[in-house]
Amino acid sequence: MTLTRTEFALLDRWQRGFPFVRRPFAVAGQSAGISERATLDIFERLRKQQMISRIGAIVRPQAVGASTLAAMRVAPDRLEEVAAIVSRQPCVSHNYERTNAFNLWFVVAGPDAQAVASTIGTIEDLTGLPVLHLPLQQAYHLDLGFPLQGGPHPRRVGSRFVPGFQPDTTDRQLLAAIEDGLAIVPQPYGNVADSIGLAETEVIRRLKRLAQSGVVTRFGCIVRHRKLGYTANAMAVWDVPDDEVDAAASALVRNERVTLCYRRKRLPPDWPYNLYCMVHARSRTDALAVVDDLNAASGLAQKKQTVLFSTRCFKQRGAVFSEQAQRVH
Repeated sequence: MTLTRTEFALLDRWQRGFPFVRRPFAVAGQSAGISERATLDIFERLRKQQMISRIGAIVRPQAVGASTLAAMRVAPDRLEEVAAIVSRQPCVSHNYERTNAFNLWFVVAGPDAQAVASTIGTIEDLTGLPVLHLPLQQAYHLDLGFPLQGGPHPRRVGSRFVPGFQPDTTDRQLLAAIEDGLAIVPQPYGNVADSIGLAETEVIRRLKRLAQSGVVTRFGCIVRHRKLGYTANAMAVWDVPDDEVDAAASALVRNERVTLCYRRKRLPPDWPYNLYCMVHARSRTDALAVVDDLNAASGLAQKKQTVLFSTRCFKQRGAVFSEQAQRVH
């Protein structure tokens, strides 16, 4: 679908740094020279057309609640059946088919470790298949925003996690209240405030603090990249000696095409890889060219590695922090 120049500019500009003010859509519209009403109409249309899934927070894994990446080896004739079972679990936020013997990949994120473990156990019980559980060991870069128009797109200042910062009970309640995104209304933070019994100014203050502390790594439009032509979603993985991972990751994240970079537990012999990054491109050729650049910049070209491309998206939503995460709908 073709977007107008104004729609595209708003979508690109507000992937991060969405205004923490009483009337954020008025401020967002100023960047494009349009009114608050016109801005609201555009964002509502983008949401209905599934160009964006929501306007809200990307929360650092393990900073609030618990999460893990998981994978399954599923026979092709059972893939849709198993994917449906996985997607029905409320704690599953993302669920993709990928090009690998481990062909079903999903993220489990919930209010606590028990909810995550329970979800994995339920999936194994319902499918009769083992789940490869790949817990996070170190996050190097967590964003999923990148320049849609090919120009410079500086990463948000302040996304580095502040050691020792602990979200309190009210912070957790606030993140649960916005897990489906902000309402597209003139005063969305006021709506959130009314729903949880806080003042609007307190909601804004807390969200600012969560962003500044790095608990929220990005706050803005969560774009459905495939709808915009970025159909080559590549997960590159390497087997890197433990004492070399940090240096390699530091080189990877300097490339702005890398939207995620993290270290996860190895599970040899089935899964020997420990360093991951995500690249979004318009074609597999373009994505593989980025991976070549990453190998050259990081010295990883000779390490055991593979690239998995997403072929189908079965589910994509924000992490669930509310108690409803423990109930299957």
